[in-house]
Amino acid sequence: MPFNTYRPELMGSARINVAGPIVCGSWQSVELVYTAGHFGIDDSGSIKICFRSASDQTRFQMTDPTAAGFVSIRTSNGAPVKTWFESNRNIRPWHHTLYIQCGRFLSEGDQIQVVFGDTSKGAPGFRTQTFAERTFEFRVHVDAFATYDYVMLPAEQQPTMQLVPGPAARYRAVLPTLRFVDDSFDLAIKVEDRWGNPTSDVDSLLMLKPSRRVEGLPDSVLMRECDGILKVSGLRVSEAGHLSIDVYQAEERVARSNVLVSTQSRQFRHYWSDMHGQSEETVGTNSAREYFTFARDKGLVDISGHQGNDFQITDTFWDELNQLTAEFDDPGRFLAIPGYEWSGNTSVGGDHNVWYRTEGRPIYRAHRALVMEDSQAEHDCLDANALFTKLADEDALIVAHVGGRYADVKYAHSAKLEPSVEVHSAWGTFEWIVDEALSSGYRVGIVAASDGHKGRPGASYPGASKFGSYGGLTCHLLPELTRDALFAEFRQRHHYATTGCRAFIDVRLGSLKNATREIPSGVERIDEALMGDIVVCENTELNFQFDIAGHSGIERIEIRDGSDLLDCIRPDYEGRERGRRLRVQCEGAEYKGRGRLVSWDASVQFSKATIQRTAAFNFWNPDKPVQVSGSLAHWSNVTTGGMHCVDVWLDNASDGHLTFESQVTTFTVPLSDMQATDYLVPCGGLDKAVRIFRLPDAPLPNLFTEMRTITLQAHQERRLYLKVIFEDGHMAWTSPIFVRQPE
Repeated sequence: MPFNTYRPELMGSARINVAGPIVCGSWQSVELVYTAGHFGIDDSGSIKICFRSASDQTRFQMTDPTAAGFVSIRTSNGAPVKTWFESNRNIRPWHHTLYIQCGRFLSEGDQIQVVFGDTSKGAPGFRTQTFAERTFEFRVHVDAFATYDYVMLPAEQQPTMQLVPGPAARYRAVLPTLRFVDDSFDLAIKVEDRWGNPTSDVDSLLMLKPSRRVEGLPDSVLMRECDGILKVSGLRVSEAGHLSIDVYQAEERVARSNVLVSTQSRQFRHYWSDMHGQSEETVGTNSAREYFTFARDKGLVDISGHQGNDFQITDTFWDELNQLTAEFDDPGRFLAIPGYEWSGNTSVGGDHNVWYRTEGRPIYRAHRALVMEDSQAEHDCLDANALFTKLADEDALIVAHVGGRYADVKYAHSAKLEPSVEVHSAWGTFEWIVDEALSSGYRVGIVAASDGHKGRPGASYPGASKFGSYGGLTCHLLPELTRDALFAEFRQRHHYATTGCRAFIDVRLGSLKNATREIPSGVERIDEALMGDIVVCENTELNFQFDIAGHSGIERIEIRDGSDLLDCIRPDYEGRERGRRLRVQCEGAEYKGRGRLVSWDASVQFSKATIQRTAAFNFWNPDKPVQVSGSLAHWSNVTTGGMHCVDVWLDNASDGHLTFESQVTTFTVPLSDMQATDYLVPCGGLDKAVRIFRLPDAPLPNLFTEMRTITLQAHQERRLYLKVIFEDGHMAWTSPIFVRQPE
């Protein structure tokens, strides 16, 4: 947002030498030429060229002409220049900024020629950002009078280029997770480039092999000119059970779908959401219209919301967002929910997402730092308590979020308005916020979303930037796909969160005696309780039942009572004890705030074993794979509260030592100490640690059904939920069941 708008038409012009689309994540060299306008540029005046904060293109530098991102600059009149690049000195969201200060004045028509990724001295150029953007902008500002007050060139004159997906690199297959027998459903097949962008650059005949009979499923499909997504619609199964579909290209399996559970019950279906992300009107990428289109058509979610930072949403844009959600909302097919992110500093409550059931409601801002002239002061809510007060009579939902500004759930809370907290997003994994809420006595559920800034809601890959995690998803248990059902069940906490996978999870308390659960109108009698329910019963023993059908093998299941771990179930425990596969897992964060990211430049060395193969999970940057040489594996990756892991299969998993080295910690341990249980090395910070354990050689089972007995005593409330960790590094959390005996 420019603060000085004085005569932009006299400040010059700029152009780049890019004629056609550029592939995301490709190496390029781009020349930008700025031509001075009527005023020229005064001695010590300058221009700045800015890029959006969401961009993960190569960081530019002016010191090494043989290295990536080298920028060369010259002036047509020979004027010397002073240059520097900074990432956090320009007005949001244009954080990445190249400054070029003139040592002598420029006259009208004089030029500054800038080559981004100059290859003339052997440099490889610069890698463009890894996600698609219709108009990637080189935003040019001019300080013609050496006042350090910049004027942005007219928007229609800013240089732009189009970034498009690259060739096909992988396939995804997506089914619903819970439907009734004889429901019609779709199989979606997605083809992505190496950075996760749905791509049209594909021409493949794919064979479809279901695990059981599916009415309407063809033997094969042709992916060609499909814009990254092919849907096979009108499918049905006639009996209850589990379904997965394998996708083959020639003889190679290229994808396996998540599991669809079909049921005779008519209680609810599963619907998936990513209700939290941003577009270019605030701090994201591409327009809000493109955002909702991607969520529905390519992100393959059933429910979406646009949660721009309130201090960047003008009244005009708020009206536009409400028009868009009304337009995109299509009950039974796709729900678009009006909302925003209340973005207060942590000291006054921190980030909270707000959603309304209907359009036309006010936006209550934490502050108006970037919308001073286009907002209503009477709608200011300068702390979270004021926000809860303003929304007390609104048909609204609030969820605490951890982003740049993390939410302080102890600062303010409303049981009526805030049913859940957000455990995971592209910013990382934040189990501590669940613990803080539950330890404060709040009865909250658990959700996840992306807070994606890259224009890919529902499929939010982090790329090569500060976002170290794939964006999360929430599974909602709904009788129908309508806003009324969503808000009613959301308030009952009938949902579970994942780090982006689509696993089926069902959790219940069965055989309840004289039991009631809370509902908005009071209480109702029940025989069993669902995730999220608040229950009073006369049981002294609880039948805690759960059923999991994973998209991947199940590594472990933790049964939790609030912050207490009651049990940890490791499927195929005996196979783990005999396995030659070790999992080396790095996890945790530095602390709660923006600087939470932990960089791991790690290696694992075996003294008497050779590595036969490896598999890496939660490695989202394809430019940084695991490197193996004999008995040594090395990698560079990050964690932001969650984890990444490397599995190594050894020819000898019993003798010798394992040495782990990194800038975080270094240790040596005998392989004989490596068991199916965890060898844990705490590293300080916020649950920062290295965890090593043994796994079976073959993949773990992905189906698990169990019932555990849990005691219940007088004057005790249990807060029972599952955390599930899958073999591929994804995680899931169910909303707690809150259960107690009568007073």
